[in-house]
Amino acid sequence: MTFQVTRRVTIFLIQSLQNREITICDHIGLTKGLKVMKLPGPDHPITITANPKRVRVLADGVVIAETTHALTLKEATYPAVQYVPRADAKMELLKRTDRITHCPYKGDANYFSIVANGKAIENAIWTYETPFPAMTDISGHLAFYPDKVKIEEVTG
Repeated sequence: MTFQVTRRVTIFLIQSLQNREITICDHIGLTKGLKVMKLPGPDHPITITANPKRVRVLADGVVIAETTHALTLKEATYPAVQYVPRADAKMELLKRTDRITHCPYKGDANYFSIVANGKAIENAIWTYETPFPAMTDISGHLAFYPDKVKIEEVTG
């Protein structure tokens, strides 16, 4: 058994070779609020690569983010997602919400709404602030719902 102490919580890792899952228990081994961390593999591949293009994100015609440092995350059969560094986003136009979701491959996602041109676009952005170890590259990055914003890839 392996353990790691982080933020006053001891995490016990129990790995199954058959389904490549790690069960995360609380500091006394209870499974209340149990979260499963699945590892990417041949059955569910995840790749993260640097996007060579400039990525621009607009909401209601307002540029929310623009970067030449976006990461493209490809997960299994899902559409590719652009993760933009927070440093390249207009954080003053974003408002954190209470929404939190869990991905067994990436961890807990937090959300932001966009407030631009006097309008709010609720939970338009998600971010993994403390992603699982296999996904640390996306820490400090923002992802945008393409049905809520316009995402452009610009060459040159």
